Amino acid sequence: MVTVGDSTTQESGERRAVPLTPEQLAEMLKVMKGADSVELKLSVPDANTRSTVNALDMDPLDAEIRQVAFFDTPDLALNACGLVVRARRVQAKPGDSVVKLRPIVPAEVDPALRQSPSFGIEVDAMPGGFVCSGTMKAPMDGLEVREAFQGKRPIRKLFTKEQRALFDAHKPKGIELDDLAILGPVNVLKLKFTPKDFARKIVAELWLYPDNSRIVELSTKCTPDEAWAVAAEARAFLGTRGVDLFAEQQTKTRTALEFFAREVAAKKG
Repeated sequence: MVTVGDSTTQESGERRAVPLTPEQLAEMLKVMKGADSVELKLSVPDANTRSTVNALDMDPLDAEIRQVAFFDTPDLALNACGLVVRARRVQAKPGDSVVKLRPIVPAEVDPALRQSPSFGIEVDAMPGGFVCSGTMKAPMDGLEVREAFQGKRPIRKLFTKEQRALFDAHKPKGIELDDLAILGPVNVLKLKFTPKDFARKIVAELWLYPDNSRIVELSTKCTPDEAWAVAAEARAFLGTRGVDLFAEQQTKTRTALEFFAREVAAKKG
């Protein structure tokens, strides 16, 4: 996630997320007016994973298994220009592919793109920062996604004509989908649950990276009109359960991109 401004502060050697400034809040309010949804996110420090699972009474056996891979150049040229390309496999369900633009300003999005049923605008907000993204998603056969992950299917075959056009409109010059490196996959456990004393569904994702590091992220979605109230409710609920609301935030996508890009570079070196 791209954060706005200084999102952390140092306390006794520990990096802590800090609240958004009034200017950041004003900017966030502005972009939310043009968004379809808001996703409130919180990453949990690895040391707090077990206590958070217990505090929220999560049952790991209810989790859904997923695999996610990103496509970029070894030097992450797409990420540098605000373009995220990925595909996902889901246990016993169809997979999907995504072309995402971030950050964006909703008012500046091409009206024709905005009207596409495959395109949506969402604001991701977490302690210390937020980003507004435009995402074009398409369903994809899980077997075809697996073949692409294995290098047996061209990457471009995972994306619709509309997605490829969006990619072409925003890609760095001279880069094609089939030129991209496969960054991943990373294994993910996703759990949807409604905890006691909180009337909204929470999604917990555990991303398991090949070096045995992991990121746990909690999230809940709402409409832009509900965002402030839901954020206050979620903060109060999680706070009473002992969840650290101001720990340094880690983002799943950036962590995956950087890990696998280093791996690709090491193999080429």
